[in-house]
Amino acid sequence: MRLGGNTDWMVEVKNGGELQEAISWAARHELPVIVIGGGSNIIWRDEGFRGLMIRNKIMHYQEQAVPGEPTAIYVTVGAGENWDDIVARTTIQRLTGIEAMSLIPGTAGATPIQNVGAYGQEIADVLVSLEAYDTKTEQFVTIMASDCGFGYRTSRFKTTDRGRFCITQLKLKLTYGNPQPPFYPGVQHFLDDKGIVNPTAQTIRDAVMAIRRTKLPDPEKIPNCGSFFGNPVLNEDYSTGMLANYPTMPRWGCNNGKVRIPAAWLIEQAGFKNFYDQETGMATWAMQPLIFINKNAKFTSELFVFRQKIIDIVKQKFGIILEQEPDILP
Repeated sequence: MRLGGNTDWMVEVKNGGELQEAISWAARHELPVIVIGGGSNIIWRDEGFRGLMIRNKIMHYQEQAVPGEPTAIYVTVGAGENWDDIVARTTIQRLTGIEAMSLIPGTAGATPIQNVGAYGQEIADVLVSLEAYDTKTEQFVTIMASDCGFGYRTSRFKTTDRGRFCITQLKLKLTYGNPQPPFYPGVQHFLDDKGIVNPTAQTIRDAVMAIRRTKLPDPEKIPNCGSFFGNPVLNEDYSTGMLANYPTMPRWGCNNGKVRIPAAWLIEQAGFKNFYDQETGMATWAMQPLIFINKNAKFTSELFVFRQKIIDIVKQKFGIILEQEPDILP
């Protein structure tokens, strides 16, 4: 967002030993610690951080056969690896499982924290386990995917164990071959328009990249943190009642029998499509109101004012409270 204050201390670590050393140094100096990847999903407070910021640059890539499963393969990646580079590398090898998560900015190690996902795939679908440094026990531990507490855009690393574990490595299980339908509606529409019947993993990656580039601004060029709110999950009865007033309201079912409503649709209906707020200098992206962009804001406090305006009007109009996706640090 190009907002927020400075940190007092900063270091990059390239292996587990350096990570442990940095955390120990901070402890000796009685400094708080924050570990980040690329920082693309972070909003920094104006007051900055009076501690040590550790940037994870642990790089690693390894493939290993899965015993008894000739079409499957384990892919182990360092937490500091660029996520989209990993997607590109596996897709070229005809591996499927993460191709729909193309062009998501940030590092691999950040993906389990909020169970990153897009276009019908999420990291929980392919994660086998992860390695992390436990700041509580001061030991490196292996955490199985089943113990990560994954939910929709959340995990134990974002909730009950926030700040406790510093992820150093992921182990993914991918599959050779073509991805299987049904595909996410937007992706299926793209395939239909192109007349593609049997897409490969590379085809899906190409489709997702084309869709994202038309809808989402490049954070390297235009200050933004991607999707600012998660899509609300509602009871079936509540969403059915909304349909009476908004018969064209998009929605789709969840595995738990609930219904998910696009936050972008709620924001647009609330009057914030392609909206520029002169008071704060913030705006919504012309092609996707779920994206906040910094036009000329100077302070994070201005972003917070803009955020609250949208939350309040959506709540007033629909009775739904939008929940923010990017982390606010410290």
